[in-house]
Amino acid sequence: MNKVLFFAHLRDVVGEEFLMVEAAGKTVAELKAELAGKYDLPRLETVMTAINEEFASNDEVIKDGDEIAFIPPVSGG
Repeated sequence: MNKVLFFAHLRDVVGEEFLMVEAAGKTVAELKAELAGKYDLPRLETVMTAINEEFASNDEVIKDGDEIAFIPPVSGG
């Protein structure tokens, strides 16, 4: 199992701070597509992804027990 953390507006859309999902063997892109479809998540292509607190690319393969975080871009001044 994998813990998937959501931040900012993604947390609001999903309605949870995190989900436990079976993501081992999938790429980050595959997980994004799966979650976008299930939860109608907006614009995941602009979201940064971290696996085990290190930034990861969309082609990174997720392992069992990895913690995945989706972090939207932050704007401000």
